[in-house]
Amino acid sequence: MNREKIQVLLVDDNPTDVMIAREGFIAANMLETLHVAEDGMEAMKFLRRREGYACAPRPDLILLDLNMPRKNGHEVLAEIKGDALLKNIPVIILTTSNSPEDICESYDHHANCYIRKPGDFESFAIVVQTIRNFWFSVVTLPREQNT
Repeated sequence: MNREKIQVLLVDDNPTDVMIAREGFIAANMLETLHVAEDGMEAMKFLRRREGYACAPRPDLILLDLNMPRKNGHEVLAEIKGDALLKNIPVIILTTSNSPEDICESYDHHANCYIRKPGDFESFAIVVQTIRNFWFSVVTLPREQNT
């Protein structure tokens, strides 16, 4: 990817998981900016640049947990993929759920991939490095559409 900074939005309400994710990105030598939304409502404000997020960058990738208060990950995913301005942002489901129903529903709502959260730091760092290598070295991502 030829951009100077890669923007990643992590949507997760668990502070420990956020800390592990942040450390995983650091361990993977990722220089990208990691933005965090603590729930689905905050994620949609960030993505739509509302209520304190007027200057929020468009993320190049969204890492989305499913189990969150106020608006869960399935609702956020459906809203993102139903929005003409947001639907092209790749969304990776990154969750502890291994439920076949969650997996099917995520793909039904056009998740780009589904990854079960690793339980330890080393495994998480490997997942983050794999995400980085694939999504930012192999894949060509769309640029933001001008409105």
